[in-house]
Amino acid sequence: MQNTIKTVFVSATIILSSSFIITPAMANSGCAFEAEEQGFMATCSQEKQEVIITGLVTPAAIEKSFPEQYNKEFTDYSSDSNVIEQLKKIDTPTEIVVIIGTWCPDCHRETPRFIKIMEQVNNPNINVKFIGVDRKKADAEGLAAQYEFTRIPTFIVQQDNKTIGTIIERPTVTLEQDLYNILNK
Repeated sequence: MQNTIKTVFVSATIILSSSFIITPAMANSGCAFEAEEQGFMATCSQEKQEVIITGLVTPAAIEKSFPEQYNKEFTDYSSDSNVIEQLKKIDTPTEIVVIIGTWCPDCHRETPRFIKIMEQVNNPNINVKFIGVDRKKADAEGLAAQYEFTRIPTFIVQQDNKTIGTIIERPTVTLEQDLYNILNK
């Protein structure tokens, strides 16, 4: 019996000792990801550089939060000029609330494209408001809580204070075509 207790004690000591040997290495780096790891999950170096902006967000602040990808998506996106011309003709006051996460890959793709489209449309009847949320999909001011959404980006198109359509995460066709389809139901 005493030998069994000694064996268990020695085994537990070895296991705990090895944990303590590993722990300082983990504590120093603070991260289980390798810096060169790529994929849909952020690496530690990416998370350290991450900028999360919440509340009302300007296009300029969005651009600053992820400048490299913003510039690529904004520059490379080619909108449909025929649809842009149709959006320029919208004469009903329209508000588009765009709920984004400056940490979100889908937002990094779609938000710069949408900003470019809105610059091209340049319609005073279309007002756009960007609301940034954190990873819990909330903001300190509670602005996003006023809208129903589960995924981001969510583009909420409203007329006469009523939601007439949404684009969630990615468009069905293109952002400009989906927006046109919502506005011409």
